[in-house]
Amino acid sequence: MNRYMMKTRTIFLTLVLITGTVFPAISQVLSPKEIIRKADEKFNGEKTSTSIMAMTIVRPTWERTIEFKNWTSGREYALTLITAPAKDKGQSFLKRQNEMWSWNPTISRLIKLPPSMMSQGWMGSDYTNDDILKESSVVNDYDHQIVGEEEYDGRLCYKIKLVAKEEAAVIWGHQMRWIDKKDYLFLKSELYDEDGYLVRTELGSEIKTMDGRLIPTRIELIPAEEEGQMTIIEMKEMKFNEPIQDSFFSQQNMKRVR
Repeated sequence: MNRYMMKTRTIFLTLVLITGTVFPAISQVLSPKEIIRKADEKFNGEKTSTSIMAMTIVRPTWERTIEFKNWTSGREYALTLITAPAKDKGQSFLKRQNEMWSWNPTISRLIKLPPSMMSQGWMGSDYTNDDILKESSVVNDYDHQIVGEEEYDGRLCYKIKLVAKEEAAVIWGHQMRWIDKKDYLFLKSELYDEDGYLVRTELGSEIKTMDGRLIPTRIELIPAEEEGQMTIIEMKEMKFNEPIQDSFFSQQNMKRVR
């Protein structure tokens, strides 16, 4: 073996040791469902999430802000506690598997929410009970299709259509979602009813790092047919994948959680 061949072989072996392969790395191509799952888990946590949020309800002649804490564990468990204003403080909402409850400390009343109430506005906002309690899943309750790529707010995004499965108990007939290709962020969503009419648009902005991950910390929900009306969610604090026992999500804890 001449000196040139030995030198070439040495460089080749060095590259193999560094890269672990004799071929250039090929980026993995994700399916549209995997893209949606990746974005959903990034925002909601792969296992659990704990958050502090402020929700401002905007109407043509008034607005008010509600502050709350939210705990989730997968899609099976969710607990939400109102912390402000004073007149609403202490109210809580629980999802435990297929059952949903609300607790009002002012009248000491625990109410089971029927499935028909999932589409109703939560605390008078444009968000539904389903949105807050996370009953439906953008991953499992829809079929997914990449319909193109578009730039939104300076970021190149996957544009993905989500069509509700026939057996899924969901509010929306279909959705359009814009997901940042680089960081897998939900940046824009359009939600349509079963007849194909646009009901609302959601816009994500103010991207910041919380608990080590980049997420939009401001979400504007804009109803399609209600001029001058919107609901704004601001993330104050987010923690992901901290251990939360299933027993935390109980009717007893609804009344004492702080």
